[in-house]
Amino acid sequence: MAHRVLHFIADFFVYETAKSVVVKSWSVGIINRVVQLLIILYFIGWVFMHEKGHQLRDTGIESAVMTKVKGLGKFNNHVMDVADYVVPSQGGSSFAVITSMVITANQTQGRCPETEDKFKCTTDDNCMAKLGSNLGNGIITGTCLNTTNGKTGWCEIEGWCPAEDDKVSEKPMKEVENFTIFIKNSIRFPMFNVTRGNFPSSLNQSYIQSCHYDPVDHPFCPVFKVGDILRHINQSLDSITDKGGEIGININWKCNLDYNVMYCNPIYFFTRLDAAFENSVASKGYNFRFAKYHQSEDGTERRMLHKAKAIRFEIIVSGNAGKFSTVPFLINLVAALTSVGLATVFCDIILLNFHKGADEYKAKKFEEVSGDVSESANNRHCEGSQMSIKALEKSSNDSGTFSIGRQEAHSSSNQ
Repeated sequence: MAHRVLHFIADFFVYETAKSVVVKSWSVGIINRVVQLLIILYFIGWVFMHEKGHQLRDTGIESAVMTKVKGLGKFNNHVMDVADYVVPSQGGSSFAVITSMVITANQTQGRCPETEDKFKCTTDDNCMAKLGSNLGNGIITGTCLNTTNGKTGWCEIEGWCPAEDDKVSEKPMKEVENFTIFIKNSIRFPMFNVTRGNFPSSLNQSYIQSCHYDPVDHPFCPVFKVGDILRHINQSLDSITDKGGEIGININWKCNLDYNVMYCNPIYFFTRLDAAFENSVASKGYNFRFAKYHQSEDGTERRMLHKAKAIRFEIIVSGNAGKFSTVPFLINLVAALTSVGLATVFCDIILLNFHKGADEYKAKKFEEVSGDVSESANNRHCEGSQMSIKALEKSSNDSGTFSIGRQEAHSSSNQ
């Protein structure tokens, strides 16, 4: 047992060093330098320049958005202003501009026939089968109305009457193309305590009232024309006003705070958010319902139901900021220097498996030394032996391989 412990201690206190073999081969040398160059270019071009690997990044952007729509249109012989077609009216980051409506006026609580084709009937049994349905304009009572001489009628409902008939088509409000959207966006990067706005404070009111955003001519103008937004996303006015749709206005902040903060400005992108359902048969476009309530002189509660088709706008704010920091710079620098060593691994694979002098390279690179030398033999070796190191140079069939071997002369008794 003691012998094993001593043997483990002896094996533990051993120094190992790498053996260096210089291979003088044009082909392997070129491969080695090319791989090293590619690794260095990757870290310089992608990691440091593109991904800003030397910077500390703040992705927790804080944002506030205020919007204001302006424009006048005409729908169903009525002039529509902002209070009529913008829902909700608070001016937040999500709002809808109504382009057309189906209006059902003077509804009161009572019983009346349905208007949907799926609720047509000839007998009460047809309506009893639809009890509990959530697809109608009211609660199905189970009675079939307007059936005379075997003609088709409609199931009776209890709810707001008369029932809505949304098959009525109205000409949409085409003036929406000229409506403008004013966007005020303020952001903050809390890690660096940097606050910015989407337009400089030096812009005067007359400029804002007259400009329209253009990525080249007016990149800092915060006023967006609806028609320009539709052209940016290649959408026709007719298609989106007839059925409605959802449009995203993306405000992207990507700031390099190694430069002056005045260069931290947003970039705008426009997208059709419901593009996946643009050709859908089951659900296409965007619509919603709302009602306006009033009370008649006799005290009866009445309402005016609106089914609105609209363009919904979503203001989406994203971004990040970066600034030089020693810690990420050193981490990526060490990773770059370490990765350069991959060229050696790649060249070793070539030399050990595909090179003409693979066997010779293996013999020079991997050397196994073993020996149990007693203390007395070691003393005699120190007294009477001498060691010589001889460099051997051999040339392979191609450009050549340079290797170093070692020979030991034994004690004088063996000579």
